[in-house]
Amino acid sequence: MIRDITLGQYFPGNSLIHRIDARAKIIITLILIVAVFAASSGIAFAFLFLLSLIIFILSGISFKTLIKGLKPIVFILIFTTIFQIFFTRTGNLLFEWYFIKIYSNGIIFAIKMFIRIIVLITTTSVMLSYTTSPIVLTDGIEGLMLPLAKLGVPVHDFALVMSIALRFIPTLLEETEKIMSAQKARGTDFSTGSLMKRARALLAVFVPLLASAVRHAFELADAMICRGYRGGKGRTKLNKMKFRFSDFIWLTLAAAALAGVFVLNTYTFSLFNGTFVL
Repeated sequence: MIRDITLGQYFPGNSLIHRIDARAKIIITLILIVAVFAASSGIAFAFLFLLSLIIFILSGISFKTLIKGLKPIVFILIFTTIFQIFFTRTGNLLFEWYFIKIYSNGIIFAIKMFIRIIVLITTTSVMLSYTTSPIVLTDGIEGLMLPLAKLGVPVHDFALVMSIALRFIPTLLEETEKIMSAQKARGTDFSTGSLMKRARALLAVFVPLLASAVRHAFELADAMICRGYRGGKGRTKLNKMKFRFSDFIWLTLAAAALAGVFVLNTYTFSLFNGTFVL
């Protein structure tokens, strides 16, 4: 399961999504996040799902990679779906068996929540992680926050910390898998026993993982000092970021998608014999 987590990984390519300026990607991602939470009607959710599918196809990322990235959130998807179906008590009663009751709104809310999570994970992963290298993402965050530097905010350091944190996610996951394999070889059991027993077993992973993370931090700090890193002040960049006309088109399309969500929220259609309006 751990090796299937693709969060923080970058897949080089030359797709349409890869070529978008990092600053534009960040803005587009924020716009799409707002659109996901602003959606309320079924048509709006269907539109967002189709939009995320188009973004994924244009990115050139393999479907297998996306599935691997979604595996860690399967439990969350199942839990939220079951919670909405069995604990929503509004709408038409569709099924009843003893104390189990399923209402029409429960099914609708479960579908909406499922789509919301899928769209959020897909768009943010594709736009910010899979198609944007950590260095470029750092430059993009720094570029967007540059006006705050005049107020004394350490913009470069903040962007660097975020980029390093994102970059080290795959490294820490790999370390976790190695430590768990080593502990299993020593007889530690992570899959059986009571909840407290499993929690105590995880301590055998947490302590060496924390030590490994601290060691990586010191090694990285020493490497940056040896290479003459002194912070963002006075630093120049080999590749300067420039907005292109295509980037403005992408931003316009993202804004249009957000406006489209608000428009589609006003359109509804009936389900369950016309008694429920989505």
